[in-house]
Amino acid sequence: MSRLKENYLQEVKPALAERFSYKNPMQIPSVAKVVVNIGVGDATSDPKLLDAAVEELTLITGQRPLITRAKKSIANFKLRAGVPIGCMVTLRGERMYDFLSKLINVALPRIRDFRGVSTRAFDGRGNYTLGLREQLVFPEINYDKVQKMRGMNISIITSANTDEEAFELLKAMGMPFAQS
Repeated sequence: MSRLKENYLQEVKPALAERFSYKNPMQIPSVAKVVVNIGVGDATSDPKLLDAAVEELTLITGQRPLITRAKKSIANFKLRAGVPIGCMVTLRGERMYDFLSKLINVALPRIRDFRGVSTRAFDGRGNYTLGLREQLVFPEINYDKVQKMRGMNISIITSANTDEEAFELLKAMGMPFAQS
């Protein structure tokens, strides 16, 4: 079992139960899944770029990504429906906790001029999304093999009902929020 999951079960869960005075242990919020998404808009002109993004996402998450395709045709972007334009991974269970631990303890502190992640990126239903500008913050990525800097969206989906509950959950798990 990962340290982050042990920390959640032994410290975070009892603290949240006390803070929000839940009567049922199933009401205590937890992280349900983490979705990591890389959009490769240039893949319409050069399909090899998508292969590189898939390879990098596999290294980062330890799971093979799903290739996402365009839903609509957009002439201004030279985009046709069904053309591959990105890749995504949905992490659950042990892999999710391993990825979150790596994100919180290794990747985020490696960002230049890092002052914490925004507290305003909650969606109103207890889910949190953050964007990274480059994939080099992850230790698995070799700088010499990177063809192009690519950003990614990381969505943390929780079972919390409100943003306040989700904020307390992520803060207790070690997410470095910016001081407001």
